Amino acid sequence: MRRRVTPVRAGAAAAALVLAGAGALLGAAAGTAQAAEVSFATHCVPPAGVADPVDGTTKVEITAPATAKVGDTVDITWKFVQAASKNPDIIDLPANSVQPSGTLKAAGAQTADIALQGPRENPAIPKGGDMVLSDMTGTLKLTSPGEVTLTPDAYKVNAFGTDTVCTPSATVPKAATIEVTGSGSSASVTPTDTGSASPSPSDSASESASASPSDSVSASASSSDGTGSGQTDFTGKEVEVPYACKTPIGDKNATSPVQINAKKNGGSFDLTVQFNGSVMDSPADIPADSVKPSMEVVLGGADKGTVHVEGPTNSSAIKSGDPIDIPDLTGTYKPGASGESTLSPGVLTVNALGTTTTCTPTKSEVSLTLDTTEQASGASGGSSTSGGSSSSSSSSGGLAETGDSSNGALKALGLVAGTAILLGGAVFTFMPRKRTR
Repeated sequence: MRRRVTPVRAGAAAAALVLAGAGALLGAAAGTAQAAEVSFATHCVPPAGVADPVDGTTKVEITAPATAKVGDTVDITWKFVQAASKNPDIIDLPANSVQPSGTLKAAGAQTADIALQGPRENPAIPKGGDMVLSDMTGTLKLTSPGEVTLTPDAYKVNAFGTDTVCTPSATVPKAATIEVTGSGSSASVTPTDTGSASPSPSDSASESASASPSDSVSASASSSDGTGSGQTDFTGKEVEVPYACKTPIGDKNATSPVQINAKKNGGSFDLTVQFNGSVMDSPADIPADSVKPSMEVVLGGADKGTVHVEGPTNSSAIKSGDPIDIPDLTGTYKPGASGESTLSPGVLTVNALGTTTTCTPTKSEVSLTLDTTEQASGASGGSSTSGGSSSSSSSSGGLAETGDSSNGALKALGLVAGTAILLGGAVFTFMPRKRTR
């Protein structure tokens, strides 16, 4: 027989205490339900490289029946009154991106590890804000008469495929006791029915090492291609650019295939920078207008300076599991000198969800050479931003590829060319795929 107990809250006075932060106060009405709040010292370890371990205090409320019979399957609820740590001061956590799971220890007449899990439901949590975790639930089938005590144990906080693991660092007081009546064998120890409370969420992001960046190289622009031949479209070659990236979680190295193309527009050139590698699947819902890449194209040869190019933000929300493309970066190059001018990928910047990742090439790689004619207020020695950047919505770009000695090539992008992007204590890991055109 399965016994489900719905906790009964006390009156308005208790509700006021709830709002005051005292936690949910439940009355042990008629011996059918009980709830108790306990606090315990906790040591939390975030994913490697994300942040330092945190020591704090966890406050939880455990709700279970006060009495039950042998053979009953009882429902147990773990409510977080206070998590051991706050959201790291790195990035905002989107709504419904965090899922807790944990273990409750049963002892006394019956011993068992009770697995509990909560839904991936939370409000948006700002950087440095209090972690708001959903209630976890689990079940226990009672096998022996007597007192069964329930004590909180370790728990995990999952966000986008990675876990922050929190374990008690001191003795934890028992939170509830179930008086079990009826006949049964007290000598038999039966593990709990874990039900659906698996500590490993099914929607964790997974990595795939099967996809690799495109090995194709587009036609190179000849150094003789120039403005005097009547040619208007110039295709650069794809170059592998090694980047040193400053990400929200530290310094990372990445290599990305980049190609610069140009179209003559009067005395100027409309530039398009493409990332011709792979795409990634989104590990979570990404709001619209939250990711924007840009680059400074470096001029060499006859001309000097940089050309600013940028891509549009994602115009619509990206659902979990949908592919994320890096859009083409576009801008206008107004030459500041006459002769053969080279164009190379430069500093790449990605603004995403309130963070900035900056990637600087460690080696210059020329993608395109143009015959240029000096224009008034052209680039030589400065920044060529005449005409601004267009807002092309093309999405034929790809991602940076990170080198990892243990896992091979991991596709990532902090949200472009880092190795990962941190979302409140969890690292995005992406599933790379070959681009389809």
